[in-house]
Amino acid sequence: MRIVSLLPAATEIVAALGLIDSLVGVSHECDYPPDVNHKPRVTHCEVYGKGLPSAAVDQWVNQALSSNGALYTLDAALLRELEPEVIVTQQLCDVCAIDYASVVSIANSLPKRPKIVNLSPSSLADIFSDVRRVAKALGAVERAEIVIESLARRVDAVRLSALQAKFKPRCFLMEWIDPPYCAGHWNPELVELAGGVDLLGKKWVPSTRITWEHISDAQPDIVVLACCGYEVERTKSDLHILEGNPLWASLPAVRHEQIYVVNGSAYFSRPGPRVVDSLEILAELIHPDIFAGRFPKREVFKVDRLHLALVA
Repeated sequence: MRIVSLLPAATEIVAALGLIDSLVGVSHECDYPPDVNHKPRVTHCEVYGKGLPSAAVDQWVNQALSSNGALYTLDAALLRELEPEVIVTQQLCDVCAIDYASVVSIANSLPKRPKIVNLSPSSLADIFSDVRRVAKALGAVERAEIVIESLARRVDAVRLSALQAKFKPRCFLMEWIDPPYCAGHWNPELVELAGGVDLLGKKWVPSTRITWEHISDAQPDIVVLACCGYEVERTKSDLHILEGNPLWASLPAVRHEQIYVVNGSAYFSRPGPRVVDSLEILAELIHPDIFAGRFPKREVFKVDRLHLALVA
């Protein structure tokens, strides 16, 4: 079966099902597992990889969506050449991948119309359902249950261990720095499962822009910077923006040096199998007394005052 994936999470689901060799095309953002980097890229984004400041990226996104309703382009000629039987895409967020209407329009113009699998998860349960949805379309239903069972065991292990905690720290999971956005969809749920409370998060709905006054009022004990689409090093380059805000120093998380930078691109922004890795990362940050050393090492950068002084 010839498969084209238009978003990184879908590519990871296909790979988890053992069907990576059937992928004939992927999006410009698909980078995991590493083997997919050799696949043809069927989408393009004008500002991808240009290193624009976060505020400029936010401005470009808003302008592009208001002017033409799309951030990405799909290479129709290449798609026709690849002759996909299945296209996996999403209708959840126009910022995350090419808009669904464009995919349907181009797919319907192909000589052999491919089956379109739409993923629109808002919760952890939805992500598991998407694994089943993709597997059903690809004829790999039994493999899906094996994958989900393994992921569910890891989730339950975190959830049950977190119940031992004597308190639940206030955790602000920040999805964008300039301007500030709270966490949305599955991410506040992950904070809860890991034994924390995200007073600013919007569980099972899209993340939203918030004010610094709201952040200050929440008085988070822990701040996790999981910027959408950003790796650790890119997020670190925005730390001076936080230090420059007069309300930043008033946060308990800053006073106690409980600020962490994580790979939002690889984990928290992707509703695929590695969302459980995101949960394990949060568990170790929120309750190190319970979870320290229990999980594989993942890249996490702890921010201290000295580092902020150096980047400011």
